[in-house]
Amino acid sequence: MRRIPSFPALRAFEAAARLGSFARASEELHLTPSAVSHQIRALERTLGRPLFRRANRQATLTPDGARLCAGLGQAFDAIEALCAEFSPPPPSALAVHCTPSFAAKWLGPRLHAFVAAHPEIGIRLSSNADPIDLGRHEEIDILIAYGQPPRGPGLAVESLGPEEIAALCTPDLARAIGPIEPAAIQGFTRLDSSFSPVRWPDWFAQNGLPAPAAPSGPAFDRGSLVIAAAIQGLGVALESLRFAQDELGAGQLLRLGDGRLASLYRDLHFICYRERDRELEKIRAFRRWLLEQEQESRAGGQAPPSGPERSGHRMGRRGNA
Repeated sequence: MRRIPSFPALRAFEAAARLGSFARASEELHLTPSAVSHQIRALERTLGRPLFRRANRQATLTPDGARLCAGLGQAFDAIEALCAEFSPPPPSALAVHCTPSFAAKWLGPRLHAFVAAHPEIGIRLSSNADPIDLGRHEEIDILIAYGQPPRGPGLAVESLGPEEIAALCTPDLARAIGPIEPAAIQGFTRLDSSFSPVRWPDWFAQNGLPAPAAPSGPAFDRGSLVIAAAIQGLGVALESLRFAQDELGAGQLLRLGDGRLASLYRDLHFICYRERDRELEKIRAFRRWLLEQEQESRAGGQAPPSGPERSGHRMGRRGNA
């Protein structure tokens, strides 16, 4: 049987001696200063000698206390190093940056699945509408760019897949617009997404209709805000279904024309990372997960066409989403 004093008492003494304060030791050990003091006095009684000199509310180590502190420090260092060998590695941090609408409408609701599948990777998600240069922002590992993807040496860029952009409105507004005729189609209020690379003239051209001469309705600088305005009945939104899947599923919004009007298809979101990081497991895992999520999302909705309608694809300018 080992003749070792109480381990909590030894730990309390080592912390107080190392930190030079009973109060700091109590904070580190999550104990009260009184509990730390009692444990150290119990250790002194067990060893039969004082380890601290106590005077004027100050405590300094005695020679025996200094000797014990040095020995315990080495022993605790060895215990800590040995336990670290058997402990799981600390989470590998992965910094992801995207636009606010993508974070709120698509990535955020799905992120819990990645965290559950990869507890070893700590996600740090940031969101901003401004374009990001990965060459200048070393703190960001993966950028999900919107519109025109960044280009440059050492940068890997791949599309997250084509997405459908449709004219969306509430059922009540669709009934108010009435039959799908050129006069009615041109008279509805068009909600404008200021930074979207897909514009209302593109939609009218896709459907063989002349673009209205009258200006469009309210403009918003976020896709999520355009969707919210459409739900409120303010007008018809021309937006990506990537941002409106929940609203379509709940019946809050529908495609104007009930399938008789064509949508547009574009690659609007891009996964961007540094070529040198391509083989990092955290990069590979998140990239693979993003593409799997996109495939599942597409399988649950309308697949993009492969004929002439798809051939109208073109890159948009960089913007906010």
